[in-house]
Amino acid sequence: MYEPFGTRLRARLDKYGPLCVGIDPSPELLEAWGLDDSPAGLERFCRTVVDAVGDVAAVVKPQSAFFERWGSRGIAVLEEIIADLRDAGTLVLLDAKRGDIDSTMAAYAEAYLDHGSPLAVDAVTLSPYLGFGSLEGAITSAIANDAGVFVLARTSNPEAATLQSKVAGQIFDGVAAANAGRAPLGPVGVVVGATLPSLDHSLDHLNGPILAPGLGAQGASPADLARLFGRVRHAVVPSVSRAVLADPEKIRDLTLRYRDDCAHHLSV
Repeated sequence: MYEPFGTRLRARLDKYGPLCVGIDPSPELLEAWGLDDSPAGLERFCRTVVDAVGDVAAVVKPQSAFFERWGSRGIAVLEEIIADLRDAGTLVLLDAKRGDIDSTMAAYAEAYLDHGSPLAVDAVTLSPYLGFGSLEGAITSAIANDAGVFVLARTSNPEAATLQSKVAGQIFDGVAAANAGRAPLGPVGVVVGATLPSLDHSLDHLNGPILAPGLGAQGASPADLARLFGRVRHAVVPSVSRAVLADPEKIRDLTLRYRDDCAHHLSV
């Protein structure tokens, strides 16, 4: 039996500090590391990252697309990396951004949240743009499996602002309703970019975690976290990828630096 996702996440954040490290084995990073753009290069890249951060980051976030591009061989690497991280006790958030009708979402939930799946992770990112209600099956499955989901709300890419600002309030309200009465954090989180100039909606009622991508390469700094998230800073999970992955020899040191800087600004 697992503890609920929110309980496990809170414990990891308290023990290791507030940071999620992305595993983004893009062709550009493989080349920068001197690795072949191949499943073998993919595996070596991922194992280097896991060895460097698996015991110092609260959460590790593989980007599914960079594995899917290699078909079954890439998915086999993803399965192995997920298993290694979970065996080590690291929380795994799969960045898959899935979103579809009820029957399809049930299949996605079975793939990523069911304990019997080889791709089972602690949490997965979801897209709500077929309507928040379309996520109900995945949220129900997450709760049944003591897993979590992170729903895209205000992401860090600049072209998203016009659309997302119109519907973010509905997403936040839906998340708050799903998390009502759960402690210390509910299983339904949101994705809110640390690069945003400001927030148009209060997040005080969410009662769930806030994944905040955009540190480093996208221009956000740890200082932006306190500015944006104010009274909900205790629930923020800052996410960094390219800024710590550029040099395989420096991943661990850069991760520790970002982790400590984020902890400082979020505790002020």
